[in-house]
Amino acid sequence: MPIIKPFMTSLRFNSTIGAGTGTGATFAIAATAFSTDAGTAATAFPSTFAYYNLYINGVLQPGGTSTVTTSTLTIPDGDAENDGVSVLVEFVVN
Repeated sequence: MPIIKPFMTSLRFNSTIGAGTGTGATFAIAATAFSTDAGTAATAFPSTFAYYNLYINGVLQPGGTSTVTTSTLTIPDGDAENDGVSVLVEFVVN
């Protein structure tokens, strides 16, 4: 039987589409372009997490529409969005 960790929390990072670079399948936003809930500049995304949720303009996006590493959030065709559109990525960690 697997061990269930008793504590889970979330870490949220905010930015806008305008902070991204690239086009089409290579559109990405660097972790350093995000701010944390505390209002400080992010340095990296978590290296381990249970799962993450991506919200674009406040709308939860379907799974598989993005990829994430400790340094980058890739949103294919995200460059088609307006630069001012908000991006929030929420990592659920335990």
